[in-house]
Amino acid sequence: MMTVKTVKDIQLANKKVLMRADFNVPIKEGRITDDTRIVAALPTIKYILKQAGTSLILMSHLGRPKGVAVPALSLKPVAQRLSELLQIKVLMAPDCIGDEVEEMTENLKPGQVLLLENVRFHAEETKNEPEFAKKLAALGEIYVNDAFGTAHRAHASTEGVTRFIDGVAGFLIEKEVKFFGNLLANPEKPFVAIIGGAKVSTKIAVLESLLSKASTFIIAGGMAYTFLKALGHTIGKSLFEEEFLETAKDFLNKAKSQGVEVILPIDHMVGDEFSESAKAEYIEAIDIPGDKIGMDVGPKTLELYKEKITRAKNVIWNGPMGVFEFDAFATGTLEVAKFVSQCQGTTVVGGGDSVAAVNKFGLADKIDHVSTGGGASLEFLEGKSLPGIVALA
Repeated sequence: MMTVKTVKDIQLANKKVLMRADFNVPIKEGRITDDTRIVAALPTIKYILKQAGTSLILMSHLGRPKGVAVPALSLKPVAQRLSELLQIKVLMAPDCIGDEVEEMTENLKPGQVLLLENVRFHAEETKNEPEFAKKLAALGEIYVNDAFGTAHRAHASTEGVTRFIDGVAGFLIEKEVKFFGNLLANPEKPFVAIIGGAKVSTKIAVLESLLSKASTFIIAGGMAYTFLKALGHTIGKSLFEEEFLETAKDFLNKAKSQGVEVILPIDHMVGDEFSESAKAEYIEAIDIPGDKIGMDVGPKTLELYKEKITRAKNVIWNGPMGVFEFDAFATGTLEVAKFVSQCQGTTVVGGGDSVAAVNKFGLADKIDHVSTGGGASLEFLEGKSLPGIVALA
């Protein structure tokens, strides 16, 4: 299993620490609407500041400014929120490189924190240009990466800097690697993989990667209709991917030959149209009538799920069961979130929509690990190496 060196494995005393965090938070009219990612970085930040004589330089991206300084994507509101959470004044740099920034870092006193401006205001960040990475690295003496959400990107602030400065992981990355690593290494059975979401195309690599590890797959969301159609069922006007019918059939055959159970919806909540105002109607059979759209799983399907999820030794959940953002079709996702929270085994939720669901339903504290990285957790589950983590090895 993959392990990484962390802040606890090195001497930080009297050092200027350069830390990459993920402060890519939603901001509306200059105000942060969800500070989850900032709060998630606090354990590492506080640990660094507790070490004698350390000062801290933080860097992050925000949004997609595409190499241009966009005032609406400034990290100033993050500096303000961090000041409140840490109860010390967090200094704000006018940029992330340049003479003024260098001077500010040189003058940092022990215990002080400086937040650099959005690294993506420079196109060199996403291009991972060595000169830019070198300028960032020169600001600190030790590099700490705690931005799991961007660990799957080989950018200057996540991967490039490690060529010029020694790097270790923060506690957030350590936690992500531990939970995902255990699931992918040698998981105790029964291991239930709940894979939802709209499309087979975005999840097939995860399904294939977990095939040798999971004992049961629960496949739901829009992608389930491609699987049902591949088995010869009628799916009405439900979403499906014609070009993935053979892929779906092939996966089901592989699962069967390996003795892996695949549970697909056996009843449905449907609507006449794909809209928030659509009225939910119950279809008690697997087949969906020609004029209806499948929008969520039905109660009989949920009974099957409950039995499998609550008895599992390991559960990974990625992707919603239906159109959970429409209240009339949120029941399946809500119930699965409850089943996962009731499971006595190890539970991991990864991927933006399923994380949004457990947060929406207030169940995050009952899950062993809620991943902070959508794309990064997907790639981890696909068995891919994440450049931002590999660079720390």
